[in-house]
Amino acid sequence: MKAVRYRAGGGPPRLGRLEDDHVVDAGPAGFRGFDGSDEAWETITSGAGEQHGLQDVRLLAPSEPQKLIAVGLNYQSHIAETSLSRPDEPFGFAIWPNALIGHEQEIVVPWEETRPDWEGEVALLVGRRTYRADRAEARAAIGGVTAFNDVSGRRAQLETPMKQFTLGKSFDTFAPAGPCVVHPDGLDLGRIGVRTTLNGEIVQEADTSQLIFSFEDLIEYFSKGVTLVPGDLIATGTPGGVGDERKPPWYLKEGDVIEVTVDGVGTLRNSVQRERPR
Repeated sequence: MKAVRYRAGGGPPRLGRLEDDHVVDAGPAGFRGFDGSDEAWETITSGAGEQHGLQDVRLLAPSEPQKLIAVGLNYQSHIAETSLSRPDEPFGFAIWPNALIGHEQEIVVPWEETRPDWEGEVALLVGRRTYRADRAEARAAIGGVTAFNDVSGRRAQLETPMKQFTLGKSFDTFAPAGPCVVHPDGLDLGRIGVRTTLNGEIVQEADTSQLIFSFEDLIEYFSKGVTLVPGDLIATGTPGGVGDERKPPWYLKEGDVIEVTVDGVGTLRNSVQRERPR
C-alpha cells in the first residue's frame, strides 16, 4: 500500500492511494498531511474518490512533521570516507521543516552556499505517539517508509563557527521526501536497498542491513525524553559516496538531476538550480 499527499491543479493538499500510474483520492490532507497512523492508513485503504493520472498532480512531501530528526554516521561506509570515529550511540540533529519539498520539485541552492552535497537515505514516518519506547513499541511506532535526500550545505555545516549542522541542512528545499509512503508490513525493514544517482550515475548504494543503529534503535533512543508523534520523520542516515568526500570534491550544480531510490518505495527525483538574484 502506497500513500501520497498531492495537489491537483490549484487545489489544496489531499491524500491519495498510489496505484501504478494514477492516484485514487482519499480526501483532504489535513494539518499534518499523511501522518502514518492506523487511522491515516484506513483512510488511504478505503479511499474511492476521483482518479488522477500522475502527470496531472504534484506529489508533495508526505507529511508536515512536528519534528524532522536526521541521523549522522549511521553507515560504516560513510564513517570510513569521513575518517571519523564510529559512534557509540546515535548522532542526531534537527532539520527545520521549511526545508521539505516533494518529488520533482526543485532544489534551490542559496547564493552563499559553495559546497552543496547529496545524502540519499531511507526515512521512517512515526505513526503513533511514543515516549520511552521498548523494542516492541519502537517497531509498532513505525508508520511508514519513504525516500529522503538530506541535501547538505557543507559550507554552512562545516566552515561556520561551531559547525552549524542545523543551518546547513535546513535551507529551503534541502529536504526532498517522497514520492510516497509505504506501509511497513510490506517491507523487510532490515534489508531495504537505497541508491542515489546523479545525472544517471550511481553515487551511493547500500541497504538497511548495514545500518549501525536500526529503525527500532533510533526510535528507542530518541523517545527517551522526547515524545514522538504521528507524522514525525526520522532520516536514518546516508551511506558512503557523498560528494564532499570525493577526490576532487563533487558538488551539486545548476541543471543536475539527483534521484534517491528506495526499494519497495520508488524513486524521489529532484533537479537543482542556483538561487536567482532579486
